[in-house]
Amino acid sequence: MLSKLVASTALICAVAAPSFAADLRIGLQDDPDVLDPHRARTFVGRIVFTSMCDKLFDINEKLEIQPQLAQEWSWSDDAKTLHIKLRENAKFHDGAPITAADVKANLERAKTLPDSLRKSEVASIDAVEVIDDMTLDIKLTSPDASLLSQLSDRAGMILSPKAFTDGDFGQNPVCSGPYKFVSRVQNDRLVLEKFSDHWDADSYNFDKLTFLPIQDTTVRFANLRSGSLDLMERIASSDIEAAKGDSNLAFYPVTGTGFQSLTFNMTKGDEKSFPIGHDKRVRKAFELSIDRNAINEVVGQGLFTPAYQPFPPASFAYDKKFETSTRDIEKAKALLAEAGVERVKLEISYGNNSTSQQVYELIQAMASEAGFDISLRPTEFAALQSALKEKNFEVAQSGWSGRADPDGNIHQHVTCEGNLNDAAYCNKEVDELLNKARSMSDPAERKKVYDQAQEILQDELPIVYLYYQPWPFAATAKLEGFTAYPDGMIRLKGVSLKQ
Repeated sequence: MLSKLVASTALICAVAAPSFAADLRIGLQDDPDVLDPHRARTFVGRIVFTSMCDKLFDINEKLEIQPQLAQEWSWSDDAKTLHIKLRENAKFHDGAPITAADVKANLERAKTLPDSLRKSEVASIDAVEVIDDMTLDIKLTSPDASLLSQLSDRAGMILSPKAFTDGDFGQNPVCSGPYKFVSRVQNDRLVLEKFSDHWDADSYNFDKLTFLPIQDTTVRFANLRSGSLDLMERIASSDIEAAKGDSNLAFYPVTGTGFQSLTFNMTKGDEKSFPIGHDKRVRKAFELSIDRNAINEVVGQGLFTPAYQPFPPASFAYDKKFETSTRDIEKAKALLAEAGVERVKLEISYGNNSTSQQVYELIQAMASEAGFDISLRPTEFAALQSALKEKNFEVAQSGWSGRADPDGNIHQHVTCEGNLNDAAYCNKEVDELLNKARSMSDPAERKKVYDQAQEILQDELPIVYLYYQPWPFAATAKLEGFTAYPDGMIRLKGVSLKQ
C-alpha cells in the first residue's frame, strides 16, 4: 500500500499544472482486460469502451433504448427483421466513414470470432443484409426481445474492420466513440484523447481521459480527496459518509442492474475429490451457511441489497418467491451428512480489492460453522477473468454489471453454450426455456418462463447470488453535468470541470 500511496503522491504533483485543466482523471477499481469489445469481459473495460467505442444503441438513466450509431430503426411485422438506418456523419478513429458494410462485418465477427464472448448475445442473428451504405437489415432466426439491449452494449460496439483484420485489435484499438486510444501501461494507466471528428464532438469537453486502476478503495478515495483524481467508481461503503461530509466532493449513489455471485466449477474433480462441484446438496449447504444480511450490514453498510436471483427488483422478471434461503447452519450440516461428507475443502478466488476481501473473509468464517474449510485466493482482476474463462478455479467471484433486458443477466451465464457460463453448467430444459423467453414480447408471459427456469436453477445452484451490485460514484465538486446510470457506465456527454 505504501508504494501505491507514494505513486499517488507523485501523481498529485504531476497533474497539478493548470495545463491539464481540460483533462479528466478517473479512478477504476480494477485494470481492464483486453481492449476488444468482442473478447473482453471486465466491468471496468466496459467503462473505457463507453468513451472509446460507439454502439448501435445506448440506454438512458431509465434503461430505455436510445439511438447512437443507429439513428432510426423498425421491426418487421413478424419481428424477425430489424431495419436500421445509420447516422451519416459517423467516422472511425482512422477517419473512415462508418457504413452498413462495417456494421455487418462487426456483427459477423461477434458471431464467429473463435474467442468472442458475444456469441450467445447475438445468437439469434441469422444474417445481415446491406441495403445501401447507410441502411441494413438484421435478419433473425426467431424473434428476440433482448436484441436491442444486447446491441446497446459490447455486442453493438462498432470497431474498424481494417483494424481488426490487420492486427491485434486489443493492443491497438480503433473504434468510433468520442475518445480514441492513445496509450496503455498495464496496471498503471490507460489514456484516451478527444476525437475531433466524432459526430457529436461538441458535446464532449475533455481533451484527454486518463483511467487509473487503484484496487484499494481507501487509497482510491484518498486520491480523490487529495485532488489526483476527478472521479472514481465504486466508492467503499465505509467512505460514503466522509464523501457526503466533504464540501469539495460530490456523491452519486445509484442502484445497479447487476449482481455479485459465486460460481462453482462443475468440471473440476469428481464427487469424491470436489463434492461441491458435483452434488447440489453440498452447494445448497454452502448457500445456507451464508448470511447475506450480514454481508450487507457489515461490508455494504446497507448498500449491498441481498440477492437470491440474477434479476434485480426493478426487473419485470424478478420474483420475491425466490428469496427463500435464510442462514440455517443445522440444515446445512444435515445436507452435508446426507451427501456423505462432514468437512468440505474448497478455494474461493476473488478480485484483489479491499471490498471483495472483506466479503469473502466473512463468508469464510460463516461457512466454517457449517463444515466448509475455505482457503482464499486474492487474484489480480484480469487474471481472475482468465481463470474463469479457462475453468482454472474451484469456486470464484463472478460479478455482472447487469443489462436492461433480463435475458442479459441470465442467458449467457447458464445456457450450455453460453459464452460466460463459467460453471460449465448444462441443462437442456433451462436452454429451451431461456431461448423461449427471448422469442416472446409480452413481459408477463416472459416472466412465467423465467420463473420456470429459475425453479430449476434454484434447485441445482450452479451460481449462488450474494447481493445486487450498487455503483456509487464520488467526484470532485467541480464536476458538472455528471449523471450516475444504473449500468454503472461513465457517460461524459455534457460533463465538464468548472475552473
